[in-house]
Amino acid sequence: MRVVNDERPIIGISMGDPAGIGAEVIVKALADPVLRHRARFIIYGMNELLHYAADLAEFDVFWWRDQYNGRLRSYPHDVVVVDYDQYSILGTAIRAPSKIGGEASMRFCLDAIEAVQNGLTDAIVTAPISKESWKLAGFGFPGHTELLAQRTGARRYNMMFAGGPLRVVLATVHLPLMAIWNKLNIGAVFQSIELLHQAMVEWFDVPKPRIAVCGLNPHASENGQFGDEEERIIAPAILMAREQGIEVSGPYPSDTLFLRAKAGAFDAVVAMYHDQGLIPVKLLAFDQAVNLTLGLPMIRTSPDHGTAFDIVGKNRANPGSMRAAIELAVDLAIKRKRRQAEPSPPPPQTSPKPPL
Repeated sequence: MRVVNDERPIIGISMGDPAGIGAEVIVKALADPVLRHRARFIIYGMNELLHYAADLAEFDVFWWRDQYNGRLRSYPHDVVVVDYDQYSILGTAIRAPSKIGGEASMRFCLDAIEAVQNGLTDAIVTAPISKESWKLAGFGFPGHTELLAQRTGARRYNMMFAGGPLRVVLATVHLPLMAIWNKLNIGAVFQSIELLHQAMVEWFDVPKPRIAVCGLNPHASENGQFGDEEERIIAPAILMAREQGIEVSGPYPSDTLFLRAKAGAFDAVVAMYHDQGLIPVKLLAFDQAVNLTLGLPMIRTSPDHGTAFDIVGKNRANPGSMRAAIELAVDLAIKRKRRQAEPSPPPPQTSPKPPL
């Protein structure tokens, strides 16, 4: 049961790998009372590690603790930590990928997903996990994106990154570079354009977004000199999107396209593979960029960085990207609640049929 007189959205946060910087960036982000005033928060993680991070940063504890007992519920408090103290064996000793770290971070994430599916929360923010830890624990998901798609039954989904002047969607996600040629097709590129257009209109309030599409090859193949994917795959997808009324152009050489997007020539960019899109985003906005999963029946955001095992326990983690992810989740949850509260338009009037 929700608190009936509190209309703020409720944001679920999974703590990520316990051996990483998830606890630190969560505590630092939510230590600001201005941010806590905008929403209520349920953190699925370990109270011990959050306390440790607060002590290092010299913050007072601002949350209420509930010991995890296998059942998820709502709370009347501003910030609650659902404490999985069965993983306290981790303590602060492990600073590397581990099987138990993978088991713990998967449990946090699965419960955060279940909470939003059951209406206990309005959005989910995921702190960084270690893909190696998940593998050691026997989980076959290469990342949050694929896990979320599987748990929600989403068939069409894409990774979007928003940071600084850039909005970027990836046509392919966590794939070895050599595997891209088996996954990149007209449908994958068209889907990326379509979902990006929808996100820009609905989430970022750009009614007619100008979308640019990267080429795959150097110089966007320069009329077929360095490959035919631009002509065979990317250009037909762009044409399909234009026929749907989407303002999209390309394919453009990626080594100059992001400069044009940064200067304001485009509102968003579709990149063909992970690093093509992520390098410019992280270069321009590493501490402010947010990962947003498109195509899910829920709102999910995440910071754009990893677990940073090497700086854990040193009070050096920058919470900027986590704060940006939380703020975006709050903004999108508020927009969704407002849309749901809007009255449905009346059905179209039809003229009565004349008597036979």
